[in-house]
Amino acid sequence: MIGSLTLDQLRVLVTIADVGSFSAAGRKLGRVQSAISQTISTLEDIQGVSLFERSGYRPILTDTGRVLVEQARLVLASAARFEGVAKGVRMGLEPELVIAIDPLVPSAPFIESLSALSLAFPNLPVSFSTEGLGGSLRRLRNDSTAIGICLLLPAVPDDITAYPLLRVRMQAVVAPGHPLARLGRAATQIDLEPHVQLVLSDPIDPGSANFGLASVRFWRFVDLGRRLDFLLGGFGWCRMPEHLVSTLIRDGRLVPLCIENDPTPEEGLTIYAAHTRNRPLGQAGQWLLDDLRRRL
Repeated sequence: MIGSLTLDQLRVLVTIADVGSFSAAGRKLGRVQSAISQTISTLEDIQGVSLFERSGYRPILTDTGRVLVEQARLVLASAARFEGVAKGVRMGLEPELVIAIDPLVPSAPFIESLSALSLAFPNLPVSFSTEGLGGSLRRLRNDSTAIGICLLLPAVPDDITAYPLLRVRMQAVVAPGHPLARLGRAATQIDLEPHVQLVLSDPIDPGSANFGLASVRFWRFVDLGRRLDFLLGGFGWCRMPEHLVSTLIRDGRLVPLCIENDPTPEEGLTIYAAHTRNRPLGQAGQWLLDDLRRRL
C-alpha cells in the first residue's frame, strides 16, 4: 500500500483500460464484476477524481483517467522490478552490478555481453560508466564498482584479481599535414620531443604515472573521441587503438608513424576484467566475466 493507494487498485484500473470493460476485467482477474466496480469506486473516492465516464454501454476513460492509467503502468512496472530484485537476492544474485570500463576497451564485444546479461538476468539493475584512464582501478579500490574492464599498467597490483580478456594493438599516428608525417623514416626521441603529444589522462589525478611519453609537451584528454578530433585537426601525435584508426589511415586522413625503440608492446596492451581480492564477483558478475572470456 502507498498511503491509501494499493497496487491491486492500480492493477484493476490498468486491466479495465486494457480489456475495455469492468466485466471483462473481472473475468481476466477472476473476480465478480461488482468487486471490480467497488475497487474503482473506492479508488475514485480516495483520490477525489473521476476515472471513467459510465453513461454509455462501456466505460470510457476520462482525460484524467487516461493520464493516471499510464502512471499506474509505471508504478506496477517499478513494483515488478522491486520484486524481481528481491527474488534474485534470495536466489544468491547480487542486488546490483556496477561496471566501470576504460576508454581503450573496444565497445562491440562488451555491448554483446551486456545484451546477453540482460537476457540471463532481466531483473538485475546494472550501472555502467566509462572512466578516464585509471578511473576503473580507482573505483574498484573505493568499492564503488564491482568489476572493471581496464588496463593495468605497468603490472597487475597485488590487491587486484585480474583476468586477461584481449590485447589492443596501438598505432602511432599523426595528421597528414603535421611535420612528423613528412619525416620519411622511423621517428627518434629527438624527432618527437618538440611536438605536442596527445595523451589520455586520469581526470582525478593528472599527475599520476604515465606510460609511453616521448614529447616534452602534452595535451591531456579523458576520452578517445575528443582526442581523435584534435589528432585529425593536426594538433599533435599520439598512439591510438588500431581498430579505431585503420580506416582513417586507409582513407589518408591519418598517417602511421614508426617510432624507433617504441616501448609499446608490439602485440598490444592487455585489457583485463578485474575486481579487488577482498570483493569476489557475485553470480551475475562471474557470468559476465565468463561470457566476455568466451567472446574474446
